[in-house]
Amino acid sequence: MPTTDAPLPPPTPRHGLLWLTVCQGLFLLNNVVFMAVNGLVGLSLAPSGWLATLPLTAYVLGGALSTGLVARHQQRVGRRRAFQAGLAVAMVAAGLCAVAALVGSFWLLVGATLLAGYYNANAALYRFAATEVAGPAGRERAISWVLAGGVVGGVLGPELAQATRDALAVPFAGAYATLVAVAALSMLSLSRIEFPALPSVPAGAAGHLPADFLRRAPVVAAIAASALGYGVMNLLMAATPIAMQVCSHPFSAVAWVLEWHVLGMYLPSFFTGSVIRRVGVKPVLLAGVLLNAACIAVALHGVDLMHFTGALLLLGVGWNFLYVGGTTLYTETYAPEHKVRAQALMDRCVLGTMTLTSFGSGALVTTGGWQAMNLGALLPLALLAVLLWRLPARRAGPAVSAPSR
Repeated sequence: MPTTDAPLPPPTPRHGLLWLTVCQGLFLLNNVVFMAVNGLVGLSLAPSGWLATLPLTAYVLGGALSTGLVARHQQRVGRRRAFQAGLAVAMVAAGLCAVAALVGSFWLLVGATLLAGYYNANAALYRFAATEVAGPAGRERAISWVLAGGVVGGVLGPELAQATRDALAVPFAGAYATLVAVAALSMLSLSRIEFPALPSVPAGAAGHLPADFLRRAPVVAAIAASALGYGVMNLLMAATPIAMQVCSHPFSAVAWVLEWHVLGMYLPSFFTGSVIRRVGVKPVLLAGVLLNAACIAVALHGVDLMHFTGALLLLGVGWNFLYVGGTTLYTETYAPEHKVRAQALMDRCVLGTMTLTSFGSGALVTTGGWQAMNLGALLPLALLAVLLWRLPARRAGPAVSAPSR
């Protein structure tokens, strides 16, 4: 039987998209606070400096490990209940992070962020749920507009981290505690959304993807653009607070840079979908690669505040083009009955790549340095550019056609 969130189609798709955008904004508020403080708290508690980004690594690793479980939950109980379960986990995990900071336990912090990964994997599906709420004709704009909710995280996340830094006895414990309330607000927002029912899985098919699915050029290109785009972004972003501290920049400067970075990630979403619809997805993806290369050029030029700000702003816009473009292309590649498993596959690849880069960023920036890490990021970008260049040019269509099985 199909899982049902609502027996009837939502009467006002724009209303549902608005509330999904709010949920996305609160999700990114959570993530930006994690970005701002996890590396610094980890650096203060870790037994060795190269383990500083392990709490951030645990967050994305928990997400990668949870994608299959999330997919099964979504199929079994529907979008809304599964999303609410993710938020309940987020509340518990944020509370444990606060306790870990208060008692000075590095491994409790790692365990709590690993648990929070279930929320990470769950909320990553907001962008796919947006296409269902909006319908096929509004696919590109739905993905783009919901991701635009990240502007909330970009503006408020660094400010929230800075404002709550000393709210409790230990630095940043208050920031973690505040995330419990953020998850509760998101829970209330989700209750206002009517999700269409997910398609039923044919008897005996068990929802498995077609055998040739990963051999299709658009599938490979879409996953690579999203995973490598996120990987390079995460590699440089996760190391930025540590690199700036090494360069004697205050935490207020770190918050400023992260604010502009996240604005770069999500502000373009107000028009990325329209650009894809007008010029096609391939030019947008290639532009994302070029913007990432420009980020590295700026980062290699110096370590003043303006260099960190400019580099991270370019990095954010480049990520947006790759992630929105890759997601849009991917929605054209699978049949409706395969959507949950296909979406889980993409997010498993994205979060798996982020796991490697989150951990690697701490080791690289504390051993090889900021410039060496930026030079290393050129290799995956070159590989991605070659792959995308060979992708046939295509425009995003108004509807998703089910591929042959």
